[in-house]
Amino acid sequence: MTSTPPYPDLLDQIDERATAFREAVTMAGPTARVPGCPQWTVRDLTAHLGKVHRFWAATVAAGPSEDPPPAQAIGDTAPQPDLLAWSAESTRLLLDALRSAAPDRECWTWWKASEAPTTVAAVARHQVQEAAVHAYDAQEAAGKAEPLPAAIAVDAISEFLVASLGSLGPWPHRPARIALSAVEGPTWLLDLTPAGAKANPAPSGDPLATIHAPASDLLLLLYGRIGTDAVVVKGDTSAVDELLTWTDND
Repeated sequence: MTSTPPYPDLLDQIDERATAFREAVTMAGPTARVPGCPQWTVRDLTAHLGKVHRFWAATVAAGPSEDPPPAQAIGDTAPQPDLLAWSAESTRLLLDALRSAAPDRECWTWWKASEAPTTVAAVARHQVQEAAVHAYDAQEAAGKAEPLPAAIAVDAISEFLVASLGSLGPWPHRPARIALSAVEGPTWLLDLTPAGAKANPAPSGDPLATIHAPASDLLLLLYGRIGTDAVVVKGDTSAVDELLTWTDND
């Protein structure tokens, strides 16, 4: 397991990945198809990320709540004719909300069922991941896909295993332990049981399967952007296939 980056670093990473996203959007053009989200054009992808930024800006601004913000609090999320300017404004709204809030303040999150914190800092951490994966999507649409920055990918894997997989409920297959081994050094051990998914920092017993790759590829695999042919899988490949079928993320 890894430690969470400092809060100011998370905000810088959101800004940097959102900027990389818009650079790739410019290269690709709005009508290019997005291989990682084949039902979308680049315009659709840009609209999606902008709406995400505006939604979480309103969520953070609302503070502690049992419910997501209402539509009137989020405001108009329709993309404007100047798509890049609208995207940049969406990112600004998110970052302004995050800078104005205490990192440890509670707010609504969709991952409440997991063991991940439901705080402003947790929102910022997940938004790094969101911007990073969609920057990759836009780069791939432009024919210039680049690996996610290693530090971002390493932390995103830790967050994904706890928040995203921890929110999926019971594991529907036979119990399994799967190791994700990054070229950069960290290894994550994931226990999958009827109780759900749990990232186990101090397990006993060997994994049923191990996936080895750069951290960027491990995260992109979990998000369905690449296949198992792009990584090294040792052990029970059927358990890995079951894991990847269980996850379905845009």
